[in-house]
Amino acid sequence: MIAHTLRDEAGQGLGEYALILGFIAVLCVAAVMFIGSQVVSRLWDVGSSYP
Repeated sequence: MIAHTLRDEAGQGLGEYALILGFIAVLCVAAVMFIGSQVVSRLWDVGSSYP
């Protein structure tokens, strides 16, 4: 009975999906921060060119 419980890997897939989802979330936040800073910089350039 204990050996069967130790071999049960039902929760392993959920843990792997959680890690992948967390990694994707971190990548999305980093991409938004990088692209966002470029957009803000471009908007400041456009705003300063108008009188």
